[in-house]
Amino acid sequence: MAAPSASAISKLHPQPSADEATLAKLGYKQEFRREFTPLEVAGLAFTYVGVVPSIVSVLFYAIPNGGPFAMVWGWAFACPFIMCTGLALAELASAAPTSGGLYYWTYSLASPRCRNFLSWIVGYSNTIEMITGVASVNWALTIQIVAAITIASSGQVYTATNLQLYGIYAALGLSEAVLVSLGTKVLARLQRLFTLVNACLCFIIIIALPIATPPDYRNTANFALGEFTNLAGWPSGFAFVLSLMAPLYTIGGYDASVHMSEEASNATVAIPWAIVSSIIVSAVLGLGINISLAFCMGTDVAGVLSSPIGQPMAQILFNSLGQRKALAIWCLIIIAEYMVASNCLLVGSRQTFAFARDGALPFSRYLYRINRYTGTPVNTVWFEIICSLAIGLLSFVSIQAIDAVFTIAVTASYIAYITPITNRFVFKNDFKPGPFYLGKLSFPVSLIAVVWMSFMSFVFFFPATPQTTVQEMNYTVVVLGGFMFLAISWYYLPVYGGVHWYTGPVSNTPAIRDEDSLSERKEHDADIYVTAVDV
Repeated sequence: MAAPSASAISKLHPQPSADEATLAKLGYKQEFRREFTPLEVAGLAFTYVGVVPSIVSVLFYAIPNGGPFAMVWGWAFACPFIMCTGLALAELASAAPTSGGLYYWTYSLASPRCRNFLSWIVGYSNTIEMITGVASVNWALTIQIVAAITIASSGQVYTATNLQLYGIYAALGLSEAVLVSLGTKVLARLQRLFTLVNACLCFIIIIALPIATPPDYRNTANFALGEFTNLAGWPSGFAFVLSLMAPLYTIGGYDASVHMSEEASNATVAIPWAIVSSIIVSAVLGLGINISLAFCMGTDVAGVLSSPIGQPMAQILFNSLGQRKALAIWCLIIIAEYMVASNCLLVGSRQTFAFARDGALPFSRYLYRINRYTGTPVNTVWFEIICSLAIGLLSFVSIQAIDAVFTIAVTASYIAYITPITNRFVFKNDFKPGPFYLGKLSFPVSLIAVVWMSFMSFVFFFPATPQTTVQEMNYTVVVLGGFMFLAISWYYLPVYGGVHWYTGPVSNTPAIRDEDSLSERKEHDADIYVTAVDV
């Protein structure tokens, strides 16, 4: 009988793609469908930022801490530091594109003495970032929906109860969970629509708003670019620093595309460029939006902040466009914010799936599952939503307590970002860069990013005003500290704690189970895992 041809053998045993081979070298088998094109990954990163709806959500940080000056120049000041952070993470993403991302890099680059613990902490910080990210966007979306009702009501006066607010919040989360439970191909194609809507909304604010604003509300260049309005009570310099929360929250979540690495084609190139391109586009469009708002907000800054509508941006649109047009634009903002929330849940579910794959989360055996019909981790989608619904209960404590989720999302992400970036240079390791590499600029860029994030993490623990009460305090340190205390306690729990069984990323590739598994694992550690040498 004739021997089988090479083509027949190829059909029986198809060769893995370059992406699958790269993932296998990192220790994981391909479990997702790679349906995201490079353009769709970049679109996801841009939509995750959601420039207009995110600015709407955190404008209350900039207006009382500098007014139009902080809105414009605070944004311009923060963007170079944001770019440094994005570049540092893009290098790591190019070297090891896996859904685990941050905690995987942390383990790979740290000393054997501490890599298990550091990987654990970064993994939980990243998980907290993702859950509070979903919670913060959905809470902002809830407030925006109430603002829409207020705009539409006679006299623009409407007050929602805490129970009504939570009901809207819960309905949004549950509907997003249904959407994100769909197949990868559907979610990938949706990014085209999400990107288009968010981009159009940016240009509407930048171009249409100044044209439609009546002369009474148009500001001079001196006011829009030079008026520093301090309504918070902090010294002006520190107030300006606090206003930076607006750009840092808006252009945050640099790791969004990283967690989609195992569903993206040409991941070693597509992921880092998605990070960098989303920051550049968001920075430019965001600056244009803030300049437009500064010129169109009128001179009554305090009136905009204390508007009965409950949203500074909504009041600016109402003053400039009138009730009907403002309501139409506001509804478009709500739709865009819903898209941002859906992508936050999408990205978070992939990070949770990866962490559960390595056995670090409670109920990992149930969370590490791919739905046979959709080919997606449906269990982790609903896990994220259940956790965010629990966080939403803070709204019954006080508005300040639930508002803390905005700063928690940023500070938790900074813990997760700082650690692997620092590990790369502090510990001895054999880091091998991917196609995206800064060369000699790597160290100075990373140093700037780490110093910046460390400083801003400390700043975000401060309350909104110097004179504060128990209800008005900044609960970031309490809630984030509580989360991290539980994570560390579980790690060191006698007998059952992670210190007894967590060993970092766990390979699930068939090759590791072969007879030559030991030698292959050593090769993986040397070539791909970026072997850590004890210090």
